[in-house]
Amino acid sequence: MDHFAGFALPDGVSEEQSRRYTIAFDQLLYENWELGKNVVLAWTVSTVGIGIDLLMCKHSDIVEFVSSSSDPLVRDERSAYIESLFAIDQRVDADDFRQISQHLQIPPTHMQLPFVPERELNVDLMAAVARRYGISLVDDRAVILFDAVGFSLLPPLEQMTQLNSLSCSINSAYAKLLGKEIDIDFARTTTGDGFYIWNRRRGIDANVELYHLMLMVLAINAIEHRDAPNPNLVPKLRACMHVGSHYEFYQPEALSPTTFSYLVGEVTIELARMIEHGLPGQIMIGDFRTPMYDYETGGVEIIDSIGFIDRARKSLSQLKGMKLSRTRIEDIKCYLTGNRCGDGNFDIKQYAVADKHGMLHKVYNAKLNIHQRDGEPIYLGIQNEAIPDFADETMELVKIHAGGPN
Repeated sequence: MDHFAGFALPDGVSEEQSRRYTIAFDQLLYENWELGKNVVLAWTVSTVGIGIDLLMCKHSDIVEFVSSSSDPLVRDERSAYIESLFAIDQRVDADDFRQISQHLQIPPTHMQLPFVPERELNVDLMAAVARRYGISLVDDRAVILFDAVGFSLLPPLEQMTQLNSLSCSINSAYAKLLGKEIDIDFARTTTGDGFYIWNRRRGIDANVELYHLMLMVLAINAIEHRDAPNPNLVPKLRACMHVGSHYEFYQPEALSPTTFSYLVGEVTIELARMIEHGLPGQIMIGDFRTPMYDYETGGVEIIDSIGFIDRARKSLSQLKGMKLSRTRIEDIKCYLTGNRCGDGNFDIKQYAVADKHGMLHKVYNAKLNIHQRDGEPIYLGIQNEAIPDFADETMELVKIHAGGPN
């Protein structure tokens, strides 16, 4: 249960008591989970007795609820309702709980607890425990994908070495950002020849911090690749980032749900399509326009790809002075590439990636320039001129200053 440390203790409750209550709550959920057959949909602190009221059903019942009607409009309405349910917190108030139960026609289960919720155990901690037995639908989280170029052509021993090298680069980048007081609660899952990585935290700043992590991983990897005695020991990377909807869930592992989550959905599909067309060393950004929460203002702002990179560019000054290899960063710039305009500025060029089904996925090409105090500059990404048109038609150019050369 150390995974759930860090939550405030209710007055008069010791850490040992909180730990004991957390284990008891987890065990009761586990007993109803049936080794992954069931999923928690919603719960609320009970108004009768000591405990919670719980809505839990089989995964198959969710699909059956949506598909059982022969009317496509009804199926669409039910699907939208399920998505809206997964998009909110599992913990709801009593009225919402009653409405969800009636709408899905699932009778609630009362779970008697050996403690009083809120008074003897932090309900945010309870929510974190219950989340491992549920599903979340997220729309505003950035996800990055690292892919080792030519990975499948390598012998298994070199494949293992390259994945370990990439893992070390990720950990090193995280440690360096932590030294700048940028604490990313990142998670990752392997794709076989790379990693998906995301920030468990959500919001504009969390996504920008994840982008900074991607840039630092690429910089550290480039240095390691340059200095390696054997180039096959360190992967040549291509990378992409996108923001899109996805389900977050916890798979059964042995007899318990994992303490780390998995992602599947639109964002992982888009990233997979993007990376298929990526060139060695290329950095691609997906085309998105998404409402994101701003913790500074307390409001929600619609952020698109270009606006996001502009925010990331302005906040890169935090990384100045960071030590890379044997020297420190003097200046650092990131930008989206495009064509030179008559006034000396640059457009941002948007490309289209065609998948095997003929569908187009819009992308941007990104670059990173790092100037060091006592060392050669590091140029990451590829020039605009080196990129072939992915689709038959050239995408519309966005007339905006890219923040750097092409």
